[in-house]
Amino acid sequence: MRSLFPVTDLTTTGPAAPDREWSLDELAEAYAYPAELTAAPSVGLAAGTPWLRANMVSTLDGAAQHDGRSQPISCAADMRIFGTLRGLADVVIAGAETVRLEGYRPARAREAFAARRAAAGQGPAPAVAVVTGSMDLDFSLPLFTEPLVPTLVLTGAGAPADRIAAARKAGAEVVIAGDGARVDPARAVRELAGRGLTRQLTEGGPRLLGQFVAAGVLDELCLTISPMLTAGDAQRIAGGPGVTVPERFFLASLLEEAGFLFTRYRRTDS
Repeated sequence: MRSLFPVTDLTTTGPAAPDREWSLDELAEAYAYPAELTAAPSVGLAAGTPWLRANMVSTLDGAAQHDGRSQPISCAADMRIFGTLRGLADVVIAGAETVRLEGYRPARAREAFAARRAAAGQGPAPAVAVVTGSMDLDFSLPLFTEPLVPTLVLTGAGAPADRIAAARKAGAEVVIAGDGARVDPARAVRELAGRGLTRQLTEGGPRLLGQFVAAGVLDELCLTISPMLTAGDAQRIAGGPGVTVPERFFLASLLEEAGFLFTRYRRTDS
């Protein structure tokens, strides 16, 4: 892996030289959340301010999936970054459809990130938060029965009462983040932050990411560009209604390995 941007003395020589696998510690430094999240309010962001980043992969022709899953267009380096982003997060947010299709399991504690998480005041592993209006989830799955930290279910006040009761019986923490049957994306971000889960990571799917984009609450996009072409009618990384005015993000960093580009974009006002 090599760093292409920002350009420094190490871009083509030294620790960032080509043909060398970066350690998880180096990746953690490259993808660290803003220091202001743990600093005093006078330094920057107010205490408790959430930072929502998304992690997605896309082919050259814009497909976010192949045969309904992201794994076929990914690679080993992408999965190392995937694990690093989880290792840094307080909470991983995913839509119910993505949880079903990707076979989500509880996040696990990893020794490589233990000291870093302890120093940041984090638990051993991030919580997983599932966004669902219908509560159509299988609460007998390991995501709900075997988590290291309780799985959260983000839903609306109008969700079926029996399904809310089933979630709680399974040990999940139900978080009401909408007045009707649907989840309000901005409120979901606030509700999680109110529980101390400020380092937020969403892994999609495209509909959920589209909702975060439309609500104007996405701070950062970590996008892997896969050197593949799929054609077909696969979803883009973000779906749903478009925004009135496209929101501008700036390139924060760019890594490359074996033709895969690992980009990190931040919102201009973040």
